[in-house]
Amino acid sequence: MHAFISGYVQGVSFRYYTKREANSLNLKGFVRNLPDGRVEVVAQGSKRDLKKLAKWLHQGPDSASVKKVEIAWEKPEKEFDKFGLKF
Repeated sequence: MHAFISGYVQGVSFRYYTKREANSLNLKGFVRNLPDGRVEVVAQGSKRDLKKLAKWLHQGPDSASVKKVEIAWEKPEKEFDKFGLKF
């Protein structure tokens, strides 16, 4: 899953909470802030757990205000061994 989240999503611990949510679902990948104000998420795992993360991304943490989520379902590359933060 490759997602881009827009809205008030930087400076509100969105990355931290996304990492926590992804780890609770045993997903692999990363989350990072983009220079244009969006947050990018790349996640790999079971389709069921990815759908749970996708649903969560539409809301995010209480401190965020998600306006738009764009998701592309891509073939997994199995290149990640954990879910982490990228800077």
